[in-house]
Amino acid sequence: MAQDVAVYYDPLFLGHDTLSHIESLSRVQGCLQLLEDAAIASRVEWPACRDATDAELARIHSARYIAAVRRIGNQGPVMVTPDTIANRGTYSAAVRAAGACLSATEAVVRGDFAGAFCLVRPPGHHAVAEHVMGFCFFNSVAVAAAHARAALSLDRVAIVDFDIHHGNGTQDAFYSDPSVLYVSTHQYPYYPGSGLWREAGEGAGLGATLNLSLPGGCGDVEYGLVFDDVILPKLRAFRPELILVSAGYDAHHADPIDGAQMRLSCTGYASLVQRLREAALELCDGRLVLVLEGGYDPAALPWSVRNSIEVLLGGPVTLDPVGPAPESPAPDITGLIESVKQLHGL
Repeated sequence: MAQDVAVYYDPLFLGHDTLSHIESLSRVQGCLQLLEDAAIASRVEWPACRDATDAELARIHSARYIAAVRRIGNQGPVMVTPDTIANRGTYSAAVRAAGACLSATEAVVRGDFAGAFCLVRPPGHHAVAEHVMGFCFFNSVAVAAAHARAALSLDRVAIVDFDIHHGNGTQDAFYSDPSVLYVSTHQYPYYPGSGLWREAGEGAGLGATLNLSLPGGCGDVEYGLVFDDVILPKLRAFRPELILVSAGYDAHHADPIDGAQMRLSCTGYASLVQRLREAALELCDGRLVLVLEGGYDPAALPWSVRNSIEVLLGGPVTLDPVGPAPESPAPDITGLIESVKQLHGL
């Protein structure tokens, strides 16, 4: 089994200039700087990224939508939706972000790397077949999962999404597809309003969507509990040949995104990635690809990314300066866990 870990990054991601928007180029710049300062950059491989082709994007998005993003992303700054800005360079960044995830997936499936982290932007998990949504243009993780099925001959792909927001676009893409397991932990109720625990797929895909619609206030303990009691058993039952992770770090207690109430720490995030790494080693020869989604605090995001890459490298994880969440009463999620377990036969 390969031992090297790869980080996929391209300067084109900085070309998606969102001006003063919270989803800004400084997000990846801060991560890159910390990886350099900590000498982690020299411990990983930095493969070249490529663009996703129209045919690859079209497994998730319509041809009309792809053409629309190309047009929008070659204009000056424009608010595409009330919360999402495009600029010159947006299309180039978005198509390269999707391509980076495709490259990472291909390399990990081939066995070139023990794991990969895609340090990409713009994020993707809200993008649906024909609409920009929630800072997202192309759904990179969904495109990668569809590519793994169609081009890499995998029968079962799992996507685990621990962003604070439900990945509605990813769920929509695979809601009736039994070959792609979509699992999401997210604050509920919250943007975009989807992802109630009862949403479990439809038709042939019934049971291949698992939502943990968590109340605000959940932290390291609660997230660890739902991973151990629900997500890991579901992964073992599904037996994926590849695990993709929508790695959103906006459930960190310091994240400034409006309405965020979650209380994860950087080391808490690392413990979730460690669980997924162990599951990948157990179930699919270690095939694990993390893809950056949300995360907006200038200290917590780089440290969460650093800690996640340290996990991929085999540890140890460096204690972060942001620290744990301030003490606060934790919500009782035992009823939710039991309901989800019953729904999914766990």
